[in-house]
Amino acid sequence: MAGIGLLAGSAAGLADALRVCADPNNLPYSNRQGEGFENEIARLLAADLGRESVDYTWWPQRRGFIRNTLRAQACDVVIGVPAGYELVQTTRPYYRSTYVFVTRKDGPRVASLDDPALRSLRIGVHVVGDDGANVPPAQALAERGIVGNIRGYSIYGDYSRPDPPRALIDAVANGEIDVAIAWGPLAGYFAAREPAPLEITPVTPAGERLAPMTFAIAMGVRRGDAGLRNSIEAALERRRQDIRANLERYGVPLL
Repeated sequence: MAGIGLLAGSAAGLADALRVCADPNNLPYSNRQGEGFENEIARLLAADLGRESVDYTWWPQRRGFIRNTLRAQACDVVIGVPAGYELVQTTRPYYRSTYVFVTRKDGPRVASLDDPALRSLRIGVHVVGDDGANVPPAQALAERGIVGNIRGYSIYGDYSRPDPPRALIDAVANGEIDVAIAWGPLAGYFAAREPAPLEITPVTPAGERLAPMTFAIAMGVRRGDAGLRNSIEAALERRRQDIRANLERYGVPLL
């Protein structure tokens, strides 16, 4: 695994801090400068729970992330995980989003995985490791026999540079590919920051049998930590409108 986790400093054990596990280079979710929407939600949550600060344990969010942060007792909550994620105890979901098509405004219009144009367009998808089949869009395209015109972009990218997942959206903007199929929060954030105007369209059909395109996102705590989970759920309900406004500011497509 690339990268080395960096534990926060002397405040790591203070009871008055909300101890958050997060990636230091993973916009639009989080970064060490506190610029992501999960950073902002963590601050909202800490204020609502009466905590004096947010104390971070930084670790690249990839294989081993939960083991080296939450399970290692270095921190207590992950701000964004899929609802029901088996490695943690999750709260009720606090937002739901979707995969989207990203195209140039002067380019092709694609709204459906069944659009015949996808058989000839240059399509970009994020991949994890060397096998793109573990990404829902790649699975859905493969089921339709669309494989030869797909280009994979590592979701981890070059971690020595800022915003490594952005390369997929850059590729649409600069004409390297015709359409990207990307997770909505990431696509919405970076598309708004490209020099070329881009169009974002939710992927349909959304309820793919083996590769669903929509996911509910929750917060995660250690298994058995029902007290913290319940406190967080209550705070999420109290700050629901603030959180939604935050997500909308970051361009997150909400369902």
